[in-house]
Amino acid sequence: MKKFYFGFLLLIAATSGFAQQAGVAPAITKAFIAHGSDKKISKDTVIQSDTSKENKEPRYYYLSLNTDFFVNTKGGVAKRFSPALEFGRTYGIFDIGLATGRFSSLAAGSDSSHYIEFRPTINIFSSGRFAEGLCLGGGYVFGAKQGLVSEICNSINFNISTTVALAVTQGYYFFDGTNSSRSTQFMGFSLTYNFLKKHSVNDQRKKKAILTTN
Repeated sequence: MKKFYFGFLLLIAATSGFAQQAGVAPAITKAFIAHGSDKKISKDTVIQSDTSKENKEPRYYYLSLNTDFFVNTKGGVAKRFSPALEFGRTYGIFDIGLATGRFSSLAAGSDSSHYIEFRPTINIFSSGRFAEGLCLGGGYVFGAKQGLVSEICNSINFNISTTVALAVTQGYYFFDGTNSSRSTQFMGFSLTYNFLKKHSVNDQRKKKAILTTN
């Protein structure tokens, strides 16, 4: 009888030990699965972050030499010629620039032709090295009776490289004063230099933009 009870107790002890070992295995398995799942989620997040960085558009400073000629007006070339310099910054398809120059290379009586103008420009179309821009500007003509000036123009741009671009421009200037106002049409050319370091991130993004055809 004692042998029977002793054997019965050994059977219960063996069964309990087996059950505990069986419970450890699923717990370990779940831990491995959870660890692998967390690692995968972390990896996917990093990949998504890297992809978003690659999709950023180039940003850089630029300097433009603008040479405009007024049309449908009287006067010689010197009176029609309007040179200007523009310095600004590009944010992808959007430019913010500040221009200064003269509306005539000749003095026009008591009025001055020197001006300063805020010139935001947006690229409304681009395909490879070509792009079309739209500019809406506004500024002030120093010492002029019609001192307030606004501008609307569009341009066709050709990127020779990542740092040099040529453009043909045409548009209108509107001059407003206390007692009078007028408008005039112009056409011209511009040469732009982009301040980009070779092999920089923005240089690579600019290169990718001008080599991609939509």
